[in-house]
Amino acid sequence: MSKDTQSKNSIAISLTAAQMEMGKALKQSENPHFRSKYADLGSVMDACLEPLNKHGIAVIQPTGENEYGRFVKTVFIHGESGETLECEVPLIIGKNDMQGYGSAVTYARRYGLMTMAGIAPEDDDGNAAAKVAPPKKQPTWVETITQDLPPDATPRDKAESIASALCAQFRRMKGLKQIDLEWDRRETLISNLESKHNDLWGDVVEAYEQRRNELDGSVSEQESPLNGG
Repeated sequence: MSKDTQSKNSIAISLTAAQMEMGKALKQSENPHFRSKYADLGSVMDACLEPLNKHGIAVIQPTGENEYGRFVKTVFIHGESGETLECEVPLIIGKNDMQGYGSAVTYARRYGLMTMAGIAPEDDDGNAAAKVAPPKKQPTWVETITQDLPPDATPRDKAESIASALCAQFRRMKGLKQIDLEWDRRETLISNLESKHNDLWGDVVEAYEQRRNELDGSVSEQESPLNGG
């Protein structure tokens, strides 16, 4: 039997013994928002920490950060073998202050410990971290383009802003497929310009065709036998 296998068996055996002695995480805290009780972090620790320690397993829960964001890591350390088990719970912070951060950390510690110890989570969260505000509606492309216009802007003013943005958008395109896809995406806007502001529609079409011809010529030049294509 390899050393690694022995280590894994050792922490597995100790964790199994600890789980056999763990009680239930009692629902002792009140959740006024859901009018229910839930098992808070203290209840979870009461249910599992003593059996874990008794069987040689220490628990630490540091915070950390990686490319995906901040998290709480729950680590079980087996003193006899040195083997560790760990999991990470992301920090979802609903309120950008220390209270919100503390709630999120407590929430993540509770769920990380329940997950690692094998205690079934309760149905109701009862934690301030769960009260995340609904996501704000993202502005549409047109709303973004016209947001700096004055409140009394006329439909013509808005149409001019949209046409100018469309022209600039087409001029930034780097390939034929890209510019054609952009035309398809904005086709409804372009059609509206054609029916209501024909001169602005003409500017947009000109910008599209000019840039497309430039891109088409560049592709043709690259594929020319004179250029090794």
